[in-house]
Amino acid sequence: MFNKLCIIGVGLIGGSIARAAKRHGLCKTIVGFGREDDLPNLQSAKELGVIDSYYVDIADAVADADCIVIATPVGAIESVFGLLKPFWNENAIYTDVGSTKGNVIAAAERVFGFVPDNLVPAHPIAGAEQSGVTASVAGLFINKRLIITPDKATRLDAVKKMQVFWGQLGTQVAIMDAAHHDAVLAATSHLPHIVAFAMVDMLGHKDEQSEIFKYAASGFRDFTRIASSDPTMWLDICTANKNEIIPLIQQLKVELDKIQQLLDSNDHQQLFNTFTYAGKARQRFLDLFEN
Repeated sequence: MFNKLCIIGVGLIGGSIARAAKRHGLCKTIVGFGREDDLPNLQSAKELGVIDSYYVDIADAVADADCIVIATPVGAIESVFGLLKPFWNENAIYTDVGSTKGNVIAAAERVFGFVPDNLVPAHPIAGAEQSGVTASVAGLFINKRLIITPDKATRLDAVKKMQVFWGQLGTQVAIMDAAHHDAVLAATSHLPHIVAFAMVDMLGHKDEQSEIFKYAASGFRDFTRIASSDPTMWLDICTANKNEIIPLIQQLKVELDKIQQLLDSNDHQQLFNTFTYAGKARQRFLDLFEN
């Protein structure tokens, strides 16, 4: 499908893309790119057979590449576009894996003055608490959703080729507007992470004076699992999508205030109704997920 695949940022996601592309024979050669301080990770990626070679010079990395995947934290996307600009190849396809998409399109406009028609923004909804190439696995994307958010300028043939590519990696591909993507992911992914971070931050400080964590049950472990996610990555995501996240935080405060008031007034019936509705709403999600 591709002769040379270049992965910029060979971490969990970038490494998993490389592994899956190799497994399914989607490219002849896979190279990685990173900065000097990323050399140990790049060396590990080659030793593990995730990539065939690596470079710290962007010109060498992208030379003759017909697909370039930007798998860096979303906060680095603009600087990556800046590196790529002198070597941008109209005959190649560029994509990314960021959890926010409006900032990708905005960064392209700032760097290039427009959105290149061969840039296909994408977001694989997959991940793990671990980070780095050693955590990468070929099956990470199987039965996971992948959202492509093309700009109005994006070439249809480029979108279709990336649909096939991501589909071959095992994903279920959907296409939507970048703004809609960011609103949906703020509610379903970004806010839950913030809640988990906030709760563990609060209880962690309490645990210094008591034994809260010692007696925490599996429910606590399950609920707070995502608080182990990479803090640098999540700082970038929350900063990039804050305009969607902040209103949701405000709505959550209202909901928590409502529950506090119900507890204060001993309104057991309304509390029961709230918990019941939440349980049914979650079941609708599980039914949708299973189908």
